[in-house]
Amino acid sequence: MSTAPTFITCTDLSFSWADGTEVLDGFQLAVGPGRSGLIGRNGSGKSTLLKLIAGELAPGDGSVRIAGEVGYLPQDATLDTALGVDQALGIATARAALHAIEAGDAREENFAAVGDDWDVEERARAVLDELGLRHVGLDRTVGEMSGGECVLLRLAALLLARPDVLLLDEPTNNLDLYARRRLYAAVEAWSGVLVVVSHDRELLERVDRIGDLRDGEVAWYGGGYSDYEEAVAAEQEAAQRMVRVAEADVQRQKRELSEAQMKLARRKRYGQKMYDSKREPKIVMNARRRAAQESAGKHRIMHRQKLAEARERLDEAVEAVRDDDEIRVELPYTAVPPGRGVLLLRELELRHGARVGGELELRGPERIALVGRNGSGKTTLLRTIAGELEPVAGEAVAHIPLRYLPQRLDVLDDALSVVDNVARYAPEATANRIRAKLARFLFRGARADQPVGTLSGGERFRASLAALLLAEPAPQLLMLDEPTNNLDMASVRALTAALEAYEGALIVAGHDVPFLETIGITRWLVLEDGALRPTSAAEVAGWEEGQL
Repeated sequence: MSTAPTFITCTDLSFSWADGTEVLDGFQLAVGPGRSGLIGRNGSGKSTLLKLIAGELAPGDGSVRIAGEVGYLPQDATLDTALGVDQALGIATARAALHAIEAGDAREENFAAVGDDWDVEERARAVLDELGLRHVGLDRTVGEMSGGECVLLRLAALLLARPDVLLLDEPTNNLDLYARRRLYAAVEAWSGVLVVVSHDRELLERVDRIGDLRDGEVAWYGGGYSDYEEAVAAEQEAAQRMVRVAEADVQRQKRELSEAQMKLARRKRYGQKMYDSKREPKIVMNARRRAAQESAGKHRIMHRQKLAEARERLDEAVEAVRDDDEIRVELPYTAVPPGRGVLLLRELELRHGARVGGELELRGPERIALVGRNGSGKTTLLRTIAGELEPVAGEAVAHIPLRYLPQRLDVLDDALSVVDNVARYAPEATANRIRAKLARFLFRGARADQPVGTLSGGERFRASLAALLLAEPAPQLLMLDEPTNNLDMASVRALTAALEAYEGALIVAGHDVPFLETIGITRWLVLEDGALRPTSAAEVAGWEEGQL
């Protein structure tokens, strides 16, 4: 039995939302030292669990015990833009007191504010430097920073606070390649207790164990994500073998029951024949009939019991086989002939200074990866192509129907149901047709009638994707902005398969290089220093690893 200390313990934990939706019921969890990755399907309760551990939510029943201080980075981390960087880091009071003492103000409250933290500024700058924020001065305001930098700033505040337990919820969402690399390094260097919820495979390769939250329970696997995949594959292979063995046993028990019933029927017919011919005294034949009936009854009970037990073993074997529902996307009428003009960008100047000099033309079913640092203008470029923003100069001309899925997933009306939202994009489609197609996106029955405002991040992505892909006319140019941010691993695989089958043109802005490499990118473009230029997968890989 392990004697390692347990830092997080959840005992008989239960939680339901205000509308009665149950998330956890009698949940048990024990997390010890080291780096733990927590994965699971969208809606399985990962983010809710972190909020319960962090004290952001109160359980309906059960308890959460933490050994030490907790630091928590939520998935939707936002900061007041008016805050100073030192305030966001939680060092403003100590820093002001330190400056006052250095200026000759020896009041006791200044020394109390500093405490033993005389090197607070040096530590803060060291942490900012570690996370690639060396250029961020302590006197700057949050409003001057990009969204990705704000995520790293929140992480820097936690690292400075030095909590015993660090909880991170999807920390790489919206981070560019540089920022992700810095965060990976911070995770690898963390020596305390860490629990990270993520779908980022590269991040999950850096943990000590993987916890798979499924059906209200967590199963633990040693090692990173590759080790987890190998272990699950072995488990599933064994489970499939057990199903085959159990199925064969059920068939054997059925045959034995059938054969036993045939034998008993023959004996019954023979006994009746002997009785009718009166070859033995009546009392003897009646005794034999009773004995035969009792024997037949025992045989039937025995064989039926064996069949029932075999079926029970089959049910247990089947339950051990995973049957993950994945989105099944069909994209009809999206084909673009090779060579056909799809998009033309001419002397395009965007808001905030980025520009596309000369002409850039997209032809046929090309697949473009758009990469670049946070704040470089990728989203602005996509919104300009989609017609949501007017260019400062030049033009963006699309020659075919296009659809744009923004990073914010704000294409839906929160007050409307999933069905009604899709109907807005396909007004000619019948309700039954919409429901049939939504089932392929895992919105079946009452789930399709759920208001969009109540959906999880992954569910909202599926609903948004459904609305765009089921729209009329069908998009022949699909533009996706960070599409994997809110998806679990199963849905990322499903989206990859769907995009592989897509016959239209594609522009994907993102930082998830493994995902981009799997969807057949034909051209790589980088927005850098205010200009769009060609790049390559090899250059991006080097950029990601800090070689450029």
